[in-house]
Amino acid sequence: MSPSFRPTALALSLAVAFPLHAYAQADASTAPARKASDALEVLPPVVITAPIMQTPLVTQFNPRDPQQPLPANDGASLLKTIPGMSVIRKGGTDGDPVFRGMAASRLNILIDGEHILGGCGMRMDPPTAYVFPDTFDKVSLIKGPQSVEHGPGASAGTVLFERKPTYFRKPGAEFKAALTGASFNRYDTYVDAKAGTPLGYVQAQATEAASGDYEDGDGTQVNSAYRRRSLSAAVGWTPDEHTRLELSAIESRAKAAYADRSMDGSKFDRSNVGLKFEKTHMNGLLNAVEAQVYYNYVDHVMDNYTLRTPTSTPMTSNPDRETTGGRLAVTLRPDDMHKIVLGMDQQTNIHTLRKSGMGGDLVTPYTTQKRMEDARFHNLGLFGEVTHLINDEQRVVAGLRRDQWEAKDRRTTLSSGMMSLGPNPTAGLDRDESLHSGFLRYEHDLGEHTQSYIGLGYTERAPDYWELFSKEALSSISAFDNVKPEKTTQLDVGVTHQQGPWDAFASAYVSQVQDYILIQSNVVKGMRTATVARNIDASTWGAEIGAHYKATPQWTALGSLAYVNGQNRSDDRALGQIPPLEARLGLNWQRGAWSAGSLLRLVASQHRYAVNEGNIVGQDLGRSGGFGVASLHAGYAWSKAVKLSVGIDNLFDKTYAEAISRGGSGVSGYDTTYRVNEPGRTGWLKVQVALD
Repeated sequence: MSPSFRPTALALSLAVAFPLHAYAQADASTAPARKASDALEVLPPVVITAPIMQTPLVTQFNPRDPQQPLPANDGASLLKTIPGMSVIRKGGTDGDPVFRGMAASRLNILIDGEHILGGCGMRMDPPTAYVFPDTFDKVSLIKGPQSVEHGPGASAGTVLFERKPTYFRKPGAEFKAALTGASFNRYDTYVDAKAGTPLGYVQAQATEAASGDYEDGDGTQVNSAYRRRSLSAAVGWTPDEHTRLELSAIESRAKAAYADRSMDGSKFDRSNVGLKFEKTHMNGLLNAVEAQVYYNYVDHVMDNYTLRTPTSTPMTSNPDRETTGGRLAVTLRPDDMHKIVLGMDQQTNIHTLRKSGMGGDLVTPYTTQKRMEDARFHNLGLFGEVTHLINDEQRVVAGLRRDQWEAKDRRTTLSSGMMSLGPNPTAGLDRDESLHSGFLRYEHDLGEHTQSYIGLGYTERAPDYWELFSKEALSSISAFDNVKPEKTTQLDVGVTHQQGPWDAFASAYVSQVQDYILIQSNVVKGMRTATVARNIDASTWGAEIGAHYKATPQWTALGSLAYVNGQNRSDDRALGQIPPLEARLGLNWQRGAWSAGSLLRLVASQHRYAVNEGNIVGQDLGRSGGFGVASLHAGYAWSKAVKLSVGIDNLFDKTYAEAISRGGSGVSGYDTTYRVNEPGRTGWLKVQVALD
């Protein structure tokens, strides 16, 4: 069984440090002056339950704000509060985010402008597994293929996790910290310290998050314990308020148990170095310049004995991935009516693998094996976006992108689990594709309080590592030369309205996908079964709507509704891994320093499914039942500097699982469930300190 994880010195030191806030606050006169754009840093006591769209296209929120369900420990659990966003659960952490029924590389995720690609061939570590939410200042979701600035693909949308360093107008310092405790021996800690002068700054951040196994509503224990740690540092040169040169480095370590498979992740190590330059508010035609380069290395170990009781031969697999990339973009302002962004980005990633040899890890340890490169990717993209102001109320935005994508198959032999499949028929082959993307969007302000848009987007997405190298084809043991790039055409419309007590939004879309890459499991091939990747034609459509209504100065009601429908047009059946209709209803109260609220999440049954079909993360298991989950939260702000939030998730201890979650696996010492169930009743408390 998984070991229990206990608080370390970082958590204990934070708990001791919180009472000292009064002394530190007395010295706040040395804090630097703030820009208006830094208002996002203020920590309100209100708990986030469903972020509202700030524009018809973008949902944005502060990842440090308390949220319900339980404050997030990784990027996927942070995103699930957004209407239309779901998470494929595998254990206690490292789930895969799904937006509008689209997962993995269909949802472009950038972490401070960088692409981080996991190493696990079974998707233990999606990019969001390396996100520590409290270390970021802003999270933005751009819906649909309505931007070409942030890398290739992005047929479902783009998620940006961003850090915004403060410019110090005079010498000063800032300190932020948070401590979260919860049921199932869970705790999260976070410290962020920075100091600077008008010429530059230094910053250090440390995080730790851990939990024991959680229990579902029936009291069934789920193999789900984890521990995550990170340490980051940055030094910046700021000769003026609009110029920044920053060198940063990050080290993170993690391990996690999984309820959906025969192995756990005993090691998730990430090393990162990045260099970024920004120059804005320039006079003349050239208005801004952005440039960055980065290096990411992920070293991952999965085994069947470190975090569970082994029931078979101890086996270990050790993939890694090295990713290097860069971006250069310039903003041009030829006149008051036009803004032009031109740029290029590049990414190269190399994946290698080594495993324990014959007889398992006790006989031939994986550390004695030679790393073998199995895949290499390279992408070079050129992009441009133009904004044309027709008048004060109307705008046209258009963008074009071209990517030159290359992939190399370095595998000499292929296997399925412990079974050798023989020589690789695509060994040594190269693939080279020219991919094109673009969009055209019309935006119209319908008066002072209402904004709307309609946009048509097209994007071509190359197959990713998991579609090319981790799967077979129907007619071959290798999918490398059998899977075509996806081609998505999507119409998006949206509107937001902010006036008086109302803050509301609505967005809808319809999409046609040519050569959609479908993953199908349990395909019979002779005397065995296989998981294959194949192209189909598909369509999706859906909508998200939501509103906040301030009934009185103290009471605010909120609600949201999200729906997506997917169709496999080639096989004339439902598209796999599509979440069902979901509604959120809430009531919040706030008076002075005190706040409280409730959240009711209602999810319909999913009767449209395709058994054994889905994406690289998971496939449909069958019909799922509907459920409703109620939660409560409250908060108190001692001052602007110190906030307390408490909550109870799943108040009535409901036993339930998400329709798209993976199936439970037989883990020694644990009961096997049909799907990986969600946590039962969970109490939590979060304390935040912000001194500047």
